[in-house]
Formats: sequence, C-alpha cells, structure tokens
Amino acid sequence: MGFDTIINNGSVVTAADTYKADVAIDGGKIVAIGKDLPRENATKMLDASGKYVFPGGIDVHTHLDMPFGGTTSADDFETGTRAAAFGGTTTLIDFAIQYKGQPLRQAFDTWMEKASRKAVCDYAFHCIVTDISNGQLQQMNALVGEGVTSFKLFMAYPGVFMLDDASIFRALQTTSKNGGLICMHAENGSAIDVIVQQALAEGKKAPKYHALTRPTTAEAEAVSRAIALAEMAGAPIYIVHLSCNEALEKVREARDRGLPVFAETCPQYLYLSIENMDAPDFEGAKYVFTPPLREKWHQEKLWNGLKRDHLQVVSTDHCPFCFKEQKELGRDDFTKIPNGGPGVEHRMSLIYSGGVAAGRFSVNRFVELVATTPAKLFGLYPRKGTIAVGSDADLVIFDPKREHTISAKTHHMRVDYSMFEGIQVTGMPDVVLSRGRVVVDGEKFLGKAGQGEFLRRSTYSQING
Repeated sequence: MGFDTIINNGSVVTAADTYKADVAIDGGKIVAIGKDLPRENATKMLDASGKYVFPGGIDVHTHLDMPFGGTTSADDFETGTRAAAFGGTTTLIDFAIQYKGQPLRQAFDTWMEKASRKAVCDYAFHCIVTDISNGQLQQMNALVGEGVTSFKLFMAYPGVFMLDDASIFRALQTTSKNGGLICMHAENGSAIDVIVQQALAEGKKAPKYHALTRPTTAEAEAVSRAIALAEMAGAPIYIVHLSCNEALEKVREARDRGLPVFAETCPQYLYLSIENMDAPDFEGAKYVFTPPLREKWHQEKLWNGLKRDHLQVVSTDHCPFCFKEQKELGRDDFTKIPNGGPGVEHRMSLIYSGGVAAGRFSVNRFVELVATTPAKLFGLYPRKGTIAVGSDADLVIFDPKREHTISAKTHHMRVDYSMFEGIQVTGMPDVVLSRGRVVVDGEKFLGKAGQGEFLRRSTYSQING
C-alpha cells in the first residue's frame, strides 16, 4: 500500500511508551506504526533522527477574538491557531461566551462564525454559561448532543460572569445527567470585589494591586466550595488555571478521597511570580491576568503537583492584549486593565524545558499533561492526544536539544510583548503536522486559514465512565 507520508527514525512518545518506530500517514490518519516501513511507497519522507515524535499538543483553555472591557483579545482564530502550531499545539478548545439574556446556542453560533473560515488547526468550544434562566439548562443538553460537551462557570466577576451557588449547583446536576464536564473559574468574587473597592478608595491603583486584591485564600475557598457543590450533584469538575498551593491542596484532598476532580495550571504560574509586577512605570500591566501571579514559592509546589498527578493538565489561558493601546486602558486604574496574557505559542517548550529537561518528570508524563489527558477529559480521545493507528495524524517532530530564547521579536502571536521575554527553553518543535499536513517546518508556515476543522466531542462520561 502507498502512504502520503512516513516519519522515520524518530522516538515515538505516548503517555505510556517511548519506542523507536516509523509512523505512516495516509488520508490525514495514522495508518501504520512499525520498524522499517516500506519507504518506496511513501510520497513524502520526514526524517526524525535524534528527535521525538509527539502527538500534537491540545490547549484546552484559550480566548481568541474575545471582547473584554471595551476591547478585543489581539489574536483572532487565524493568528492564534498559527502561533499555536508554531509551538506544537494542533488543537485548541476556546470559549464561546453566553452573555446574560442570550440563548446558549447563540454563543456557539457566534464563535463558530469567528473560527470557521480562519482556524489553521482543529478547534472546539466550551460554552461559558452566565445565565441559566428560561430553559438554558435544557439548552446545555442540546449542545452536548452537538458535541459541545463542556461548560465554564464563574465564581468571580460579579455582575458580569458570576453565578450564585444555586445556579452552579443546578448546572452541575445537569452535567451529572448529560455526561458533560463543568470547568470552574474558582475565586470568591464577592469578597474580592469588597477588597478591590477598598483598595481603589485608598488610591491604590497601580497594576500590582490587581494581584494584592485577589488573595490565595479567595481562590482556595472557591475551589473547596466548587468541589463540594460537584460532590453534592454527583458530577465531575475541572478547576481552570489553578495558581497557588492552598488551592492545590483542596484538589489533592478531593482526589485522595476518590472524587472525579481535575485541575489545570498554566506556564505563567510555573515561571512567573508577583515580583514580575514590580516592573517600573506601568510595565506590571503585562502580568495582569486572573488568578493573579503569586509569591515565587508556589512555583515548585505546582511543578510537584504536575509530577504527582494532583494537577492533570497544562493549558495557557491565552488571552492576549497589546501593551500599547489595550493594557494602557488601565493606566490610572488597575481594574480597567484588560485581563489576560499571551502564551499559546510557548506552552510545549516551557513545560518540556521545566519538566523533562530539568528532570522533574518523564517525557511520557509531559505528553500526558499537554495532549493525552486533555483529550480524555474533553472527549477527543483517541482521535487526538495519542499516536495510534486510526488516530488523527496531528504530530510534532520535536528536537529535545534545541535551545531558544523566547522574545516578542520572534514569536508569532499578534501581541507586542512576551510574558516570558528572555526565558531560555531547551526543546523546540521542528515540524508540525495537522491531520497529516505539514503546517510548520522550522520557521516556515505552510498551513492556511480555514483548514482547521470543528471537532464534535464525546462526553466526559463516554471516555472516562
């Protein structure tokens, strides 16, 4: 038989195994894995000598083309998915926002319109639920039937996104029956709002006060409450962007009791700290995102959580706003700084470098954190997240020795600064394939807008039940 492409001489890495093999691709799928596949039958050969072959990364937390505070995140689905591909990420799950009074379906349709003609790689959506009145719970069931099988709820941002505990509980009861998964932004928004207003009244308006008004206790309390509500509802729960040790301890305790509780952290919480917000003038605004940066000692606790499976996923919460013109909206008031930072391009290298190259965990655990577990929790496995016959040929030829210094001068995100400026990483993607097509080859972009597909996902219970 003939093949479109063979990747030869590489070390194939999955969450479970590492082995030398060729990978044959045909029709966008992996069709054979083995030693010395017949090369004369292949249209294209890709040499992976001395390199790893990883499944394409899955970033389950991005905000592309997202309206926020009178502006819109700087990357749309074309620039955002292109930057992701340069970093070895071939699937994004973004957030379709239901604004108060809107049907959930309208949120999904709006975001499909943003993505469908632009995305370079494959994508799916969680639906942000801000209003459960007037039959919206039934609409959650309908969306699950269409492959939108996860929903994000907020315990923060009162008056904008925040839901009360009764609404959260009812939504969790709904997913306990329809098999979906609730993603929770866990911070005590009501208490934080009081602290923020008091800070402003005292004239504390600099960017650093964004972090100082959102204490770790407010995150830990909300994580604990979210877990309790999920336990009462008999539903699994996924805590997004966990930032501190106190919150991590709540997740660990719940998992030790056998509850289906999962959590992600993000590279910014592993590499940056509240000290970054001491940057002179207004530079601290570059690090305004929620939850905020914490004291440096939390970093090692989070790395350890990733190693020991108290944390299951690394995503980015990529939500870029340019420093000039966008972040500057809050120059005189930290509450007006658009929340978010750019990270979609560097997740794989930062986690490989700090995790595998630094000796904290194995290359298999790395694949589990950035691809396999995201695919399993969010209904994409085994189509995505592994290297197996029948899986999509989303593959990364990754050079574990290549060094790179992260900089806004060289990144592909449409934003004028990098959160990780000057950080040197070891391990970079060389060639990236999306469903068998080479989209990135070194510094060359070979993909095109609109070739990404919307992914209808299975439910959490179908894969993890």
